[in-house]
Formats: sequence, C-alpha cells, structure tokens
Amino acid sequence: MRERPAPADSIHPLYVGRFAPTPSGPLHFGSLIAALGSALEARCHGGRWLVRIEDVDTPRAAPGVAEAMLATLQRFGFEWDGEVLWQSRRAEVYAGALERLKAGGHVFPCACSRRELAEVPDSTLVRDGSRRYPGTCRNGLPPGAGPRAWRVRAGGVVRFADAVQGWQEEELARDVGDYVVFRADGIFAYQLAVVVDDAEQGVTHVVRGADLFGSTARQIHLQTLLGLPVPAYAHLPVALSAAGEKLSKQTLARAVDEGPPPSMLAAGLGFLGQNPPEGLSGASVKEVWAWARDNWNLGRVPRVLQLVAPTRVAGLTTEEAGLITRRQRL
Repeated sequence: MRERPAPADSIHPLYVGRFAPTPSGPLHFGSLIAALGSALEARCHGGRWLVRIEDVDTPRAAPGVAEAMLATLQRFGFEWDGEVLWQSRRAEVYAGALERLKAGGHVFPCACSRRELAEVPDSTLVRDGSRRYPGTCRNGLPPGAGPRAWRVRAGGVVRFADAVQGWQEEELARDVGDYVVFRADGIFAYQLAVVVDDAEQGVTHVVRGADLFGSTARQIHLQTLLGLPVPAYAHLPVALSAAGEKLSKQTLARAVDEGPPPSMLAAGLGFLGQNPPEGLSGASVKEVWAWARDNWNLGRVPRVLQLVAPTRVAGLTTEEAGLITRRQRL
C-alpha cells in the first residue's frame, strides 16, 4: 500500500484554498462535497478560503445560477475570504498568458475540427474521456488551412503527490497529447484560465473533486511553462448516482437546496469518511460546522476516485436512475 504524501502544510507556510464551481446548474451533493472538503481543509490549517466562479465557458453559464450558488453557500454556513472572482471578466488576463506561451514557442495553431479528430482511426481516449490529439498540425498547418485553436506542445513527465489519491505520474505526450488553451469558438480553455487564476489569487492548495483529476498534469505543465507556482493537490471522491453516473444536471441530481442544510452537511461529512454522530443532522448549521472544524481529518477521506452517494441526497432511487439512464441511451 502506498503511503500518503507528507502533509501539504509542511511545504507552504500560508494556506490558501478555493472552491471554483461552474454555474451550469444549481449546487448538488457532488458540488457540496468539493466545497465542504476544500473549506474545512483551509480552515483547519488556519488558512484563507476563496470562491471563484468558473464561467469562462460562457455558453455553459446559465443566467442567475452563479448568484443562486453563492446564496446557497451562505445558507449552508460557508464563509469565504475576499471578493468572488469571475472568470468571464478576465479575458484580457488570459490573453496575456497565451501571448507568453506563444513567445516561448510552447503553443501552435491548430486547424482541426472536432469532427475531423473524432474520425481519426484508433484514436486513444485519455484519462478525462477526451481523445488524444494525433499531432496533425504540430509541425505546421496543412496547405490552405487556417488556425482554429491554439494547442500546447505536450512533453515530458509530470509527477505529483496527491494528498488523497497518492503518488501520480503522467507522460503528457502519451497520456494526454497536445491540449487546447484557446478554443475555435474564441473562448479561453479551462486549463489556461484555472492556472492563471490560481497563481493570481495565491492559491497554495487545491482540494476538489476527482472528476478533475485528469486535468492536473496539464495544469502543472502549464504552471511550469508560465513560471507560476505549483499548488498542492487533493482530489476527493466523485459522488455518483445509484446508476453509477456522476451527479450532475444531466443525471437529474437533486439540488442541495431541496434538503435541510444541517442534514445535507452531515451527509457530506459522512461521504468524506468523517463519521459524524447520528444526531448531527438534526443540529443547527452552526453546530454542524463547529463539529466539522473540530473533527476534520483529510486522512480519513476514502482513497477512491468515486463513491455512490446516499439516495436521499443524490435524488433518485436505483430503479429511477436506471430508467433515466436507459432513456438517455436510446
């Protein structure tokens, strides 16, 4: 069995954590897990906890959802430090980072469409489910083709110690391939925006869901290319529905607002392996937070990438989830 990495606070004298949701739908139990784990880890280290709205992908951002998310966090007793950062207002900052990558020769223009890439025979799926780029435009655009996107030249091996999942190693060219930092639709990619924002906000520790586990090596690679500090990482298990699907708007995950905050928070603590007492779900929000701060231990979080969430917080029974899944596949 692999040993857990040394505590991240032994590396960073000041702890700065963050919660960075995408406003595509209301907060569900999976979102609550990421917020709860990141906030408690920051507070238990005497650190700051920031909130950032990751709405750089503007077509996915539904009107009013971000504001509703912030209101839900407050209702559940979350308290963040400083002002909320909005990615949709920071295009100029991301453009500056892209120019630095261009000046360093780290990126190249790409003319490939998604359809063309999908039609590449025997293309390899990478960790996050996307297809590895075959290198079509790496050495120059095809004759007559114009640039649609910008990709980073992937190379080298990225190694990092995840405080929950253990030691990780990824060979970028083999496991990921050249990745996009500026999309064909004129939007800066999440990978670029997040590393720029983490550096500017002074984030030292990233505690988030394991659905973003596959992005970590690319982000560390970008941080290195841009000369930015590399934070410590901890990836919490992703909450699954009874059908084994990640909780999301598409899988009809129940909004956490539909349940009493103390009960939902207590369920989140249980999901994260903290073993809260049975009566905690009937306590006040303030009492739940007091217990959580006194008893939080990242070492108790299950070392798995995903776990099935309790039906009462996920939103569907096994039979209901299975029916939805079958309908979606038709």
